[in-house]
Amino acid sequence: MSNDMEEREGLQMSFLDHLDELRKRLIYSVASIGVAFVLCFSFSEYIFKFLSIPVIKQLQIANSKQQVAYGQFNLDQLQEGEVIDYTFTQESVVNGVKIALGTTVPVKKISKANKPELVLVRPWGVGRNLLPPETSIHKILEEGESKILYDDINNQLVVSTVTSPFMIYMLVSLYAGIALAIPFLFYQVWAFVSPGLYKHEKRYIVPVLVMATVFFALGATFAYRIAFPAACSYLLGWATAGGFRTLLNAEDYMNFIIIIMLGLGIVFQIPTIAFILGRIGLLTPRMMLRSWRYAVVVIAIISALLTPTPDAFNMIMFAAPMIGLYFLSIGIVWFFGKPRHREEEVNALVETKKI
Repeated sequence: MSNDMEEREGLQMSFLDHLDELRKRLIYSVASIGVAFVLCFSFSEYIFKFLSIPVIKQLQIANSKQQVAYGQFNLDQLQEGEVIDYTFTQESVVNGVKIALGTTVPVKKISKANKPELVLVRPWGVGRNLLPPETSIHKILEEGESKILYDDINNQLVVSTVTSPFMIYMLVSLYAGIALAIPFLFYQVWAFVSPGLYKHEKRYIVPVLVMATVFFALGATFAYRIAFPAACSYLLGWATAGGFRTLLNAEDYMNFIIIIMLGLGIVFQIPTIAFILGRIGLLTPRMMLRSWRYAVVVIAIISALLTPTPDAFNMIMFAAPMIGLYFLSIGIVWFFGKPRHREEEVNALVETKKI
């Protein structure tokens, strides 16, 4: 009984004690980010290439679409079996070998399944590979679309100063270090607020850390795999339609994609926050259902801030998963939530050893 009373008295901390605890947690957090930064800097080149994949892939797709658009002509103008010279109007890839702009090969028109197409007239040696006669030009172009070439000048990110590459690697390492230290950072937040919780509420640290880490990873993955490629495709589509040549600044791009990944990783913490508030009795399913309209408005505002374009499509791409997470959080609070006890009820439960 005396131990329980001491625990409740220990919940009372002075303002200076709170400041001292905050200082300690901040020092631990900065130190963890520093250690993670040093580790990530050793792999900064690989991290940079990994983060570059979405935009390079979209650039490749945009260039391939432009190639098809520029390279099409009316095949009905040709007779069956007529031989012409086909010129690649954009750089392409054949069996891993870059085919330069303006490369010309002899082709002829044939019909397959009543559909006209151009095929090679004779074998074409590309590198160590030999393409057989009657290989479809359309097939060659399709295979070229699936290749990602980091050494292709049309798919490279550009820098504007001599120091930019080093600064980019530093930036990438810093953000990657923050992402790597996320579980420890979440623990520091928990450690700061836990002195104000009762003993039974402190037991939630393991599920909270697991949920926070998993949902952060899901948010960052969603940004990397779905949200950013969709936004990038939309923006590059405008550039392709307008006939512009896209030169992407590497530093701006890295800031952009990392902020989106970190932002969505944090936004995906809605279920974790709901779990915590539901377990300590500050949030109920009824409260969340009553406030769902306000939640949708807040989510729309956050989506508008995160979305790189003002169009509705990309905004929905960001808002839809957050709305889904909100309603998932209602289920989490309904299943795991507990009513908040008043101090008198807590004292009674302590005396009966139910807490």
